[in-house]
Amino acid sequence: MRRENQSSMSKFIILGLPFWPEQQSMFLTLFLGMYLTTVLGNLLIILLIRLDSHLHTPMYFFLSHLAFTDISFSSVTVPKMLMNKHTKYKSIPYAGSITQTYFFIFFAALDSFLITSMAYDRYVAICHPLHYTTIMSQSVCAMLVAGSWLITCACALLHTLLLAQLSFCADHTVPHFFCDLDALLKLSCSDTSLNQLLIFIVGIATIVLPFLGILVSYGHIGATIVRAPSTQGIGKALSTCGSHLSVVTLYYGTIIGLYFLPSSNNTNDNNIIASLMYTVVTPMLNPFIYSLRNKDMKGALKKLLSKKTYSSKQYLPFF
Repeated sequence: MRRENQSSMSKFIILGLPFWPEQQSMFLTLFLGMYLTTVLGNLLIILLIRLDSHLHTPMYFFLSHLAFTDISFSSVTVPKMLMNKHTKYKSIPYAGSITQTYFFIFFAALDSFLITSMAYDRYVAICHPLHYTTIMSQSVCAMLVAGSWLITCACALLHTLLLAQLSFCADHTVPHFFCDLDALLKLSCSDTSLNQLLIFIVGIATIVLPFLGILVSYGHIGATIVRAPSTQGIGKALSTCGSHLSVVTLYYGTIIGLYFLPSSNNTNDNNIIASLMYTVVTPMLNPFIYSLRNKDMKGALKKLLSKKTYSSKQYLPFF
C-alpha cells in the first residue's frame, strides 16, 4: 500500500454517524438541541456558582470547572459533526485532525481528574468535617485544579506528538464522527506499538487510578456513615453525593463498557454510540443532575429567578 507521511497528508474523510440518509435531518436537529442544552445548562451552572455566595465552596468550585470542561468537551466534536451533516462536506485537514485529537484527549482526561477531586472533597467533608476548611483550603483546591490541567495537557501532548510522527496509508477514511485516536492509529502504516503502550499507560494514570480513588473515597464515606450515631452534621455534605455518584456512573460506566468489555462486543457502531454517550449525552445531563438533585443549586436558581421577577416588576409600565 502507498505510504504518505504527515507532510504530504492533506486531509482525512470522516464518515460520521452510522444512520440512514433519511434519518440525517432528524438526528441533526436532535444533536443540535442536545449541544445547545449542554452549553446553556453548564453556563447556567457556572453563573449560579459565581452569583450565589453560598456556593463559594470547594465542591462548587470543582463543579464550575467541570461545567466549563463539559462545554469544551462537547465543543471539540459536536459542532464539526453538525457542520459535516449540514454541508455534506466530510473532510477535515490533517492539522485539524491532530488538533481535534489533542483537545478530545485533554478534556476527557480533565473530566476524570475533576470528578475525582469532587470525590475527595466529599470524603474530607464527611470523614474529617472538623478539619474540612483546613484540608480543603483555597490554595489546595487551586493546586488540585491546576495539577489536573497540567497533567492532562502533558498526556494529550504526548499522544499527539507521537501521532504526528506516523505515516498513513492511502485510505484516509475515518469510520467515526470525529478524529478518534484509535481510529487514526488503525489507518497508519507505521509501527504503532509505542502509541498503544502510551494509551495503556495514560489510561491507567487518567482513568483507572482516578476511578479507584473515587471507589476508595466512597468506601470511607460509607464506613463513616455506618459508624455515625446519627446523620446530623453530615446530611448537608451528603446532599451532593447522590449527584456526584450519578455523574461518576454515567462517565465511568460508558468508558468501562467501551474499553473493558470483551472486544467481540465492541463493534465500530458500538464504539460510536459509546463515544456519543460521554461526548454528547453525559455533558448534557450533568447540569440536570446537579440542579434537580441538589438543594443548594435549586435554592440558588430560585433566588436568581426571584430577583429577575422582582426587577422586571419594578420596570413594568403603569397604564
